[in-house]
Amino acid sequence: MIERFRSFFGGIHPAYRKELSATLPSEVLPLPEQVVLPLLQHIGMPAEAVVSVGDLVRTGQMIGRAAGRVSAPVHATLSGTVTAIATLPHPSGREVRSVVIRSDGLDQWLPLSGHDDPHQVPVDTVRQMVQEAGLAGLGGASFPTHVKLDPPVGKAVRTLIVNGVECEPYLTADHRLMLEEPRRVVDGARLVARVLGVERVLFGIEDNKPDAIQALAAAIQAVGGARGFGVPVSVGELPTKYPQGGEKQLITVLTGLEVPSGGLPIDVGVVVHNVGTCAAVFDAVRFGKPLVERIVTVTGEGLHRPGNARVRLGTPARVLVEHFGGTVGRVGKVVFGGPMMGAAQFSLEVPVIKGTSGILVIPHDAIDSGDIRPCIRCSACIEVCPIGLLPNMISVCTEVRAFAESERYHPFDCIECGCCSYVCPSYRPLVQMIRFAKTEVQASRSAQTKH
Repeated sequence: MIERFRSFFGGIHPAYRKELSATLPSEVLPLPEQVVLPLLQHIGMPAEAVVSVGDLVRTGQMIGRAAGRVSAPVHATLSGTVTAIATLPHPSGREVRSVVIRSDGLDQWLPLSGHDDPHQVPVDTVRQMVQEAGLAGLGGASFPTHVKLDPPVGKAVRTLIVNGVECEPYLTADHRLMLEEPRRVVDGARLVARVLGVERVLFGIEDNKPDAIQALAAAIQAVGGARGFGVPVSVGELPTKYPQGGEKQLITVLTGLEVPSGGLPIDVGVVVHNVGTCAAVFDAVRFGKPLVERIVTVTGEGLHRPGNARVRLGTPARVLVEHFGGTVGRVGKVVFGGPMMGAAQFSLEVPVIKGTSGILVIPHDAIDSGDIRPCIRCSACIEVCPIGLLPNMISVCTEVRAFAESERYHPFDCIECGCCSYVCPSYRPLVQMIRFAKTEVQASRSAQTKH
């Protein structure tokens, strides 16, 4: 049932600091006075608003309709009145068209319709219910879940990997979910496995979460193990190393397969779903419940009292920070996500969205920002790159705007994990430089296509 695996090439061992919140049960936050719900909380096309200012809405009511296959609907996360539909700040740093709802304090739900035995529901119905529930990957990538449940014709899925690694420092939202509701995670994984028609299911969890490993193993046993899943199932105990939770790293460690350059997991017969996404799939089919809340870790040395919270989507970050006692001393940054791949925010009014796994408050004196210096060719970035790239060469090309030359070093294979920037003794913003190269190369390709 529990198998031990070796680690992947490259990677780093940052200060994980998960002990700040790992043992703290999820608290249910009171309803906020209002929520701000961006119509773009997923990869793909933004949803289209189907409500107007002044409308009364109920919790779970669709307020944004999916605009195409790679899109996802958005639902009201509390009952109340639509007070605005406007372009507002988004955790990505952009401004996005959003629906603002003022709570009536009643939390009146739209009637939900689920299935008493979700494991007997036809596969097509499961896909439809997941799509209507507005599910998007809760691990951070936020890819519409229904698309990953419907692979392209000719692409057979042999392996489902359930990602419970949560390798980002500080974050413990997935850890708490696996401890508090392991059966919900497992039942969701059973649904996903049946929809995809896989030959095996592998759960991946780092060995710094032994209690979560045991909790999921027990939940798998409770449903009958392989008999309950209909295929072989096991829990993989993985050495703790960042970025173990990256799809490509996880696939290689658990299966020995390597996703090709420019390829996707489906190209090697694998689909990866986060544990939170699996739990949300179960809710969608069992209860007909749309995605209106999630667990968020609120943590950091700049916070008075770290913890985990079950919170309605659209809740401003300010509400969570205040709930946990507010900030301590001079704040350097507030980051949505973890310190490695998260995005710094300019306002605490930015809302929690589907992909928000954590809010990290970093003190000013904890930010190590030395002067950027030229590359000294030390190769430290090469040694830690989990993809096996040459980040130094891409950055040098970017500096002299030799973007066509940078393509020789495969910038689009970079997963932007931040390992290279973390170890660089010259304080070079390697991730940002690689991201810039990607943007310029893509713009050049688009221009050539038009002509």
